[in-house]
Amino acid sequence: MDTLTRMRAFIDVVEAEGFSAAARRTGRSKALLSKYVRELEDDLGALLLNRTTRQFSLTEAGHTYFRTASDILKEIDNLADLVRENNADLKGKLRVSVPRTFIDADVGQSLIDFAKAHPDVSLDIVAEDRFVDLIEEGFDLAIRITKLEDSAMIARKLCDFRVYACATPDYVARYGPLSHPQDLSGKPVIIDTNLRSHNNIRFQEPGGGMMSVAVSGPLEVNTPHATLKAARAGLGVAMVPDFIALPYIRSGELVTLFDDYILKDRGIYAVYPHRRYLPAKVRVFVDFLSGWFRRTPLQSD
Repeated sequence: MDTLTRMRAFIDVVEAEGFSAAARRTGRSKALLSKYVRELEDDLGALLLNRTTRQFSLTEAGHTYFRTASDILKEIDNLADLVRENNADLKGKLRVSVPRTFIDADVGQSLIDFAKAHPDVSLDIVAEDRFVDLIEEGFDLAIRITKLEDSAMIARKLCDFRVYACATPDYVARYGPLSHPQDLSGKPVIIDTNLRSHNNIRFQEPGGGMMSVAVSGPLEVNTPHATLKAARAGLGVAMVPDFIALPYIRSGELVTLFDDYILKDRGIYAVYPHRRYLPAKVRVFVDFLSGWFRRTPLQSD
């Protein structure tokens, strides 16, 4: 029996958190998986799993082997994908971390369109508003909505976006004039706690400098969709990404404020780990999204 088969059996058991679950997932018997893991341990001369009748845990050697073996198998699978790319249709699972802000907005249609275009790719989308560790948590790539900081990851910008200061016309009539960001001081503002600055909203001066305006208001919430709803209800000014706000701006339900002061360094990125062999499915997915955003520009001007 070759080492790769035993290695895969071990990885399957650890990822499934048990022999029975791994057997159900892989279609192999529990006894066969146990045999492969035991033979692997014999070859290595080291115990990888502490077994009891009800559970198991990784030994220190098991932790080390699992991390390295996972990387090795990914490289082998990625190389196979690369070789097959020109000879077969794309297949396999693609695990993607996506912010809820993205998938719940119109731009989330890009993921649906990819799934329709590539039915043999199983798209496993995990939507949550945090920066996942792609390698540790087993993701192929992530969509990130941000000003990109220095990273050990490879990042490809899919599009630029803007964060508009939005309010209803009635709000502007009641609290105006609002011609400069400092005019927000003392006015009701909806706070998006996902923003790093929270109660201090950052703006960019026309000349390139930065300013920060301390604000407060009737509602703090950790999703831009909720801040948008609050702004539409007239509760305050909300800082909302354009790909969420534009339908309401175009309809006239909301108006934008301080357009000359909005930040201009924000983007939607596809981010993935450095790999010697980039999986074809990752490359095709990123190329698809890049093309989708070129055909579907966000800005209204």
